[in-house]
Amino acid sequence: MYKHIALLVRQEGMSHAEFVDHWQNNHTPIAKDIEGVVRYQQVLPTEPEHAEFDGLAELYFETLEDLHEALGSPGSRDYDPTKEIAAKAREDVDNFLALEERPRFIGEEIVQKDDVESDTDHLYKHSAFLVRQEGMTHEEFVDYWQTNHTPIAREIDGVVKYNTVLPTDSENAEFDGVAELYFEDLSKLYAALGSEGSRDYDPAKGKAKEAREDVDNFLALKERPRFIGQERLVKDER
Repeated sequence: MYKHIALLVRQEGMSHAEFVDHWQNNHTPIAKDIEGVVRYQQVLPTEPEHAEFDGLAELYFETLEDLHEALGSPGSRDYDPTKEIAAKAREDVDNFLALEERPRFIGEEIVQKDDVESDTDHLYKHSAFLVRQEGMTHEEFVDYWQTNHTPIAREIDGVVKYNTVLPTDSENAEFDGVAELYFEDLSKLYAALGSEGSRDYDPAKGKAKEAREDVDNFLALKERPRFIGQERLVKDER
């Protein structure tokens, strides 16, 4: 399954509440019906005053061709879709998004753990947008991440679902990958991975402590945006 993740930043002069209102009530009814979209989920920040972004919009497609036609390729931050609904959604983003400040990521999702049968509606999610350390190739990064780090991270206490997302075009991608960890309890998420207001964190025990120590082996931690929020499922036709 191919996935487009948009890290949303509101326009200057707009409050977070105004942004959410437009996103939910004006944009979402359009975006969910974009041609080719088979699943659409949103993530709203648990602590908007500390969040690095105003929200995440995640759209899934069966084929990469469908995704690129609707939302552009990784090499193009802006895009000009030709199909009716995708074009209408593109026009509307100018009403509430600071498009030049909105990173995005296109990748293929790999499910590493799933104790909830993909029922992620209302779960709390930590999304880490990963940047490799200087001197490491993307291929070396992926090998370490998937082979060494993932077996630790998926066993962190409280994790009920864990996805890794690999870029479909690593040369043009804004990040080397995305790690998505889901929790049913927000306090367990904070205990394992820190709160939204703390880019660094220091878990006290278990797999969370082991995972935190291991990130220093392959991640440029200070260059790695992250987002903590509650997921909202808008559409699922998979």
